[in-house]
Amino acid sequence: MAEKDIRLMKGNEVIAHAAVRCGCDGYFGYPITPQSEVMETLMELRPWESTGMVVLQAESEISSINMVYGGAATGKKVMTSSSSPGVSLMSEGISYIAACELPCLIVNCQRGGPGLGTIQPSQGDYFQACKGGGHGDYHLIVLAPSSVQEMHDFVILAFDLAFKYRTPAMLLADGAIGQMMEKVVLAPQQPRRTDEQIAEECKDWAACGKGGRKDRNICTSLFLQSEELKVLNDRLQAKYKQIEAAEACWEEIECDDAEYVLVAFGSSARICSATVEAARAEGIKLGLLRPITLWPFPAKPLAEFAERGVKGFLSVELNAGQMVEDVRLAVNGKAQVEHFGTTGGMMVSPDDVLAELKSKFVK
Repeated sequence: MAEKDIRLMKGNEVIAHAAVRCGCDGYFGYPITPQSEVMETLMELRPWESTGMVVLQAESEISSINMVYGGAATGKKVMTSSSSPGVSLMSEGISYIAACELPCLIVNCQRGGPGLGTIQPSQGDYFQACKGGGHGDYHLIVLAPSSVQEMHDFVILAFDLAFKYRTPAMLLADGAIGQMMEKVVLAPQQPRRTDEQIAEECKDWAACGKGGRKDRNICTSLFLQSEELKVLNDRLQAKYKQIEAAEACWEEIECDDAEYVLVAFGSSARICSATVEAARAEGIKLGLLRPITLWPFPAKPLAEFAERGVKGFLSVELNAGQMVEDVRLAVNGKAQVEHFGTTGGMMVSPDDVLAELKSKFVK
């Protein structure tokens, strides 16, 4: 049995290693704090010499997402990474990619906003990631890692889901996860697909040569006839319903007998796990539900908790209140739902969360 490749690495660094090891064909990006180490690490690894992976610093975020658009249209496994203002610049291109039903990976290591804001960690891009971000009716599959190991694992998972459903996927992290260092087990190196393999696997949709087909594959998001655009939108909505039914993922901590439930993702979930321990030590039956997919949102377990009599839910986020809207929709008025968070890149502590829980619910 081969020895495991275990290293101490930053979250941003491990994204680069995971991309190379899962057979990524191309990375196109532009530097912005706090995620610049993704591209810096790729440049240090020089994968073009070992696997043939293309790594390119584009002129801007707009250029990089359109390079991803072009690469994805040929069936290649391509990705980009950025931080909040950069992803805002990419929004038009992301909408094009979603309309063309192309698989790709977008990594957002969030920073405080709005505007240029701060380079400190935030979770203020939940709406942008989960409610469309760009124009039109579309969704991204959104994964929220809460550890360096998940930063690695979710790169691989995101590509798998993107190709399974022919849709863009986003890894929504934040500055804290991107900059922290933890032990991580790296995946074995996977070979990149050959052009012949891509042509065979993606022959129904990719612009990778006509081959023996009668008709050309054309990747476009422009439909001047309303009837044609409706056909596209109907197909997208049917696919999104399929994803919602099959791919929602979450983690439950001490929820079996919980009278109160925290809902948190990413770095906030790490903080809340300590809050659960502290509350239990005081005799408060507290649990934590951590959404792993932010879209599709895991509404079902929250609805079931509310049905069985959970007294209250506290959505803990590093923002002014975004995911809490989805929590309220899931609970559907059957229990009290509150939000607790901070803005400006400030973090909360486990004691802060426990104090807020007590003030809102435990009288």
